[in-house]
Amino acid sequence: MRTLIVEDEPKNMKILKKFLGDYFPEIEVVGEAANVQKAKEKYYSLEPELLFLDVQLTNESVFDFLDQVMPVSCEIIFITAYDTYALKAFRYSAVDYLLKPVNIEELRLAIHKAKQKIGQKNINIQLKQLIENFSKSSLNRIALPVDSEIRFLDVNEIMYCNSKGPYTCIHTSFNKTLLTSRTIGEYEELLPRDFFFRVHNSFLINMHFIARYIKGRGGILEMQDGTKIEVATRRKEEFLSMFNK
Repeated sequence: MRTLIVEDEPKNMKILKKFLGDYFPEIEVVGEAANVQKAKEKYYSLEPELLFLDVQLTNESVFDFLDQVMPVSCEIIFITAYDTYALKAFRYSAVDYLLKPVNIEELRLAIHKAKQKIGQKNINIQLKQLIENFSKSSLNRIALPVDSEIRFLDVNEIMYCNSKGPYTCIHTSFNKTLLTSRTIGEYEELLPRDFFFRVHNSFLINMHFIARYIKGRGGILEMQDGTKIEVATRRKEEFLSMFNK
């Protein structure tokens, strides 16, 4: 894969290139850039299949570069030292990213996914959503990996999530169920905690869609679609506290 690296820290550039050279013979680094203008020039002249992009360049953001070259025709792996909120923006958009300092096993997984996704058409949709996420104070739309595609959904349309082992069924307010390749724990971390609550190991519910609560040891919830969900005894007190709010 013809690869362009956009990174403004020489030490990080050296480490990444060494990893790629030592462990990934299928990667050919055809160019390097340390700022938006140089990245844009090399992107058009070298036509890479894969980009490694440091998110924060000196006095610039790599999103300035992406805004100028979209739509892109290659896969992208972001490299970031950003905080929790920014990482959430990446996860919401289902875009591959590496945390600094780069870990070889995480790099291996990201490159494997990039190779699998080469040629797919959804990268520009993902990037558009990611840029929107970074420009807003709150995250409203989430990317759902469904089969071989990415579905984007307003979080307010999620009624509840149901665990299926390493997968999760997303039940929507418009009576559609999506089987996604993320665990329910990941959704618990991603979705807003002011109105999403894990009432049971297998269920994460949107409080806005509760039709009624039936009292009991833990209690039973009835959702607006008629589904009845048990509330775990150990989570009853916290749930009622949220419910009363």
